[in-house]
Amino acid sequence: MRSTFILGSLAAASFSQGLSIPNSISNALNQLRGQQPLAVEERYLIELGPNDRQWVTEEEKWALKRKGLKFFDVTSSFGDVEAESRMNDEVVKKSVKFPKKTSHNDSIAPLLEKLDKDKMHAHLETFTGFHTRYYKSDYGKKSSEWLMEQVNKTLTDAGVGIVQPFKHDWVQSSIIATLPGKSEKTVVIGAHQDSINMFLPSILAAPGADDDGSGTVTILEALRVLLTDKKIAQGKAENTVEFHWYSAEEGGLLGSQAIFSEYSRQGRDVKAMLQQDMTGYTHGTIEAGEPESVGVITDYVDPGLTDFIKEVVTSYCTIPYIETKCGYACSDHASASKAGYPSAFVIESDFKYSDHKIHTTEDKIEYLDFNHMLQHARLTTFQAALVPGLTAAKLGFDARRVDVGCASVGLASLGETKQLFGS
Repeated sequence: MRSTFILGSLAAASFSQGLSIPNSISNALNQLRGQQPLAVEERYLIELGPNDRQWVTEEEKWALKRKGLKFFDVTSSFGDVEAESRMNDEVVKKSVKFPKKTSHNDSIAPLLEKLDKDKMHAHLETFTGFHTRYYKSDYGKKSSEWLMEQVNKTLTDAGVGIVQPFKHDWVQSSIIATLPGKSEKTVVIGAHQDSINMFLPSILAAPGADDDGSGTVTILEALRVLLTDKKIAQGKAENTVEFHWYSAEEGGLLGSQAIFSEYSRQGRDVKAMLQQDMTGYTHGTIEAGEPESVGVITDYVDPGLTDFIKEVVTSYCTIPYIETKCGYACSDHASASKAGYPSAFVIESDFKYSDHKIHTTEDKIEYLDFNHMLQHARLTTFQAALVPGLTAAKLGFDARRVDVGCASVGLASLGETKQLFGS
């Protein structure tokens, strides 16, 4: 019965996507080899909104996502009173005052000039080469191990920082790279490493080039360049900076929820969390005849942080921002917000023009704009270099002299004053 259902679903999914159906049952079984099958009876508690929870099967989870609905999977915290009290919408929000204005400087330009889109392309070619990065699959485990090796090599080459896996109940670990600063106040930069094919996660390919291979390699390249800054490399930055690659975002923000719940339990002082999810697709905007722009997410984010991002874009960018919404629990920044930490999310475009090939076999590297991804890498590098407390007098950025584009500055000036995170 189960095999009949799988093969029937495979045929239907293949037809709907214009894919070729496996030549034989053995071909389909070969695709299943080494992977964990979908649970048949197990049910999961999902949160579709602040007061909207439902028990669903795993297939029902994917059906909801195919309809464009997003959610937290809160099954693991169900019945845990302490965890529920930490991870709910009534949690006391951390108070962080973000600057109203920005200032100019230019000595960060050498960092930005070191960013290399060819390195991002090479990393993404390998990363999308895994059949899928579905978090319950052996492929997902292996892709995470490969990514861990790349992060570790980046830190080892620089001789600074540590990287650790954050293990979960499923096979794919999240990854956390830490650059210690003078204080334990922490700034987090995130992306999610998993991918999914919403029709048959355990069988069909999910290259996940844009979602979120693009964000994964974007922040990896930013990390590499950031480590060339002597102050950060020597641990003299005002704050600690962490780079996160979350597992199981597609399953309901599972990896990031686990991490931020643990940070909340430990009393960790996270000053800001910035998410890079989908950084490479511009075709939708261009085909719509609209000017290239940066989508600034305005729902379920920190208002002060988001307003500051818009101020930076307005003041320094030749590409305008456009306010856009992505809904409840739309990416891992929502887990930070849910735990009470200020978060922000900037995406590749207006959400309605973002990549519609995600969650299918067609989310391929060939459709991405690496120049646009480079802007997001610049954004991350600039933002991370300034957030740790480097003052405007020390960094001196002048937008007239360094053409880094709108996206590169959108989050870059976030922590440009010592007052923001260094005090």
